[in-house]
Amino acid sequence: MVAESDIDAVVIGAGVVGLACARALALAGHETVVLERHGAIGTEISARNSEVIHAGIYYPEGSLKARLCVEGRERLYEYLEARKLPCRKCGKLIVATEEAQFAELGGIAKRARANGAGDLRELTKREALEREPALRVEAALLSPSTGIFDAHAYMLSLQGDFEDAGGMIAFHATATRITREGGGFAVQVEGTEPMMLRSRIVVNAGGLWAPRLAERIEGLDPAHIPTAHFAKGNYFTLTGRAPFSHLVYPVPEAAGLGIHLTLDMGGQARFGPDVEWIEVAEGAEPDYAVDPSRAALFYDAIRRYWPGLKEGALAPAYSGVRPKVNAPGEAAADFIVSGPEAHGLSGLVNLFGIESPGLTASLAIAEMVKEMLRE
Repeated sequence: MVAESDIDAVVIGAGVVGLACARALALAGHETVVLERHGAIGTEISARNSEVIHAGIYYPEGSLKARLCVEGRERLYEYLEARKLPCRKCGKLIVATEEAQFAELGGIAKRARANGAGDLRELTKREALEREPALRVEAALLSPSTGIFDAHAYMLSLQGDFEDAGGMIAFHATATRITREGGGFAVQVEGTEPMMLRSRIVVNAGGLWAPRLAERIEGLDPAHIPTAHFAKGNYFTLTGRAPFSHLVYPVPEAAGLGIHLTLDMGGQARFGPDVEWIEVAEGAEPDYAVDPSRAALFYDAIRRYWPGLKEGALAPAYSGVRPKVNAPGEAAADFIVSGPEAHGLSGLVNLFGIESPGLTASLAIAEMVKEMLRE
């Protein structure tokens, strides 16, 4: 016998964005359930990233990524500081290692200021080396508002807020079919406890699988469902301590921000991610194993800005997969926050292509989703 329940809102996916959306809806008075196919929160994209609080530097002016990153950064710092969660504004340097990159560096600075990242500073070679003597650098940009934090502690806090507001998370619960019923939806759920949820609101925060989940929504025009692409990013850790106090990023590359140096809250350095386009079959899981042979690419990329990196100092760490909605070779796509105004189904919001800076933007995305559903 399949249990049936009426609920005000269903959020599919307990990653950081799903949790933030569920929290916002619950705090607004909606009786909300989160469906998570795994047995814990934040096990995919949210747990496999650099844990960086981005300033909003790289994204095209007027894009959702730019706007939501800048707004989300402020919301996130306020949230972390109010709850005394681990975070640190360590700042980041974007480095040009040759004069041929100066024009690109200038373009980044112009774009950042247009986006609202107004505290960006241009550094000469001497000023950059005063901050980080181990660098190879000809010029740099300093972003003081870039930081690092403990993403898992943040997600646990979002979960606590959500549950304190009366929300519930169903683990090992997969939404297999969503049909229209009256003015709302009937969500068929399989897993440990199969059920049918009738809900006025559905938020698809399925991350990697959001496009495939959207294909299961009755009445949703396929024109509003992007094709999913998957870009794996591998990370290597540094054995020993790094001689850096800032994050260090090269000038960006196609499909990513280049193999950069980040620090965790304990000061351990890690490098990544690279860009490895992969295929993931329907119903399968990505291969998260890090191929040790990719270290050769990392040594080459890192030594362009840190020539002192010793051979044998890198060890395979972990990998993550970016949920791309652009194909290899295409320009990077913006976030897609597809609400009733776009697709015509009241009460439904689909979130597609929520890669970096989705972690930073999570609270701003949640606010946007809440307002879409209010309208």
